[in-house]
Amino acid sequence: MSAPKSGGPVDPALIEDLVVANRVLADQGVLDAFGHVSVRHPGNPQRYLMSRQLAPELVTADDILEYDLDSEVVGGGEHLVFLERFIHGEMYKARTDVNAVIHSHSPSVIPFGVTTVPLRPVYHMAGFLHAGVPNFDIRTHRGMTNMLVTDGALGKALADTLGAGTVSLMRGHGNVVVGPDIRVATYRAIYTEINARLQMQAMQLGGPVTYLAPEEGQKIDAVQIKVIGRPWALWKRKALGR
Repeated sequence: MSAPKSGGPVDPALIEDLVVANRVLADQGVLDAFGHVSVRHPGNPQRYLMSRQLAPELVTADDILEYDLDSEVVGGGEHLVFLERFIHGEMYKARTDVNAVIHSHSPSVIPFGVTTVPLRPVYHMAGFLHAGVPNFDIRTHRGMTNMLVTDGALGKALADTLGAGTVSLMRGHGNVVVGPDIRVATYRAIYTEINARLQMQAMQLGGPVTYLAPEEGQKIDAVQIKVIGRPWALWKRKALGR
């Protein structure tokens, strides 16, 4: 079986954004030594770009590989790749509107995946959570496992759980966040973590919590996407020093 063909050359600016996203998410405490970030190939929607298996904070442009949607490396060769790369390929198969995928073990989000408390938007920066956050339980699809999404069938099950949403929890594991581009997906991953912390703090105060209404979330998200360059510039400078 021959190796899949490349989707063609990619603008270095997009590669830089992918590298920056890895660094920013590490700097913001969403990723540590684990987790991964991808972007759909702009020249061929049947391809995506993601680093080789490496801690996100260490990723450089030279580490970026091209994959097909079955999550096989384009061009062949020997590469150490992420075991859970199938999360990305299956998300791109399922959602033509998605052009960036982030899988993290974002710490404040974990408790919502192992309890019956739903993750809901408590402030405007997380308006994108308005549609609800489903919880993927791998036991439903494979029984007792190592909890890693290591093949296309599990990746598809996760994509099905996410549906048309922006964030899905992964019980006892982490979460997956998607977006129309790498900057929006990065924004959503960061503010999913922050919202989780704030929601827990609000719940600890006692009494009912006033969450954002779906209509509010939709309107907020439409505005925030248009000003994504502001936080991106700040996060980039903090993470890269420039």
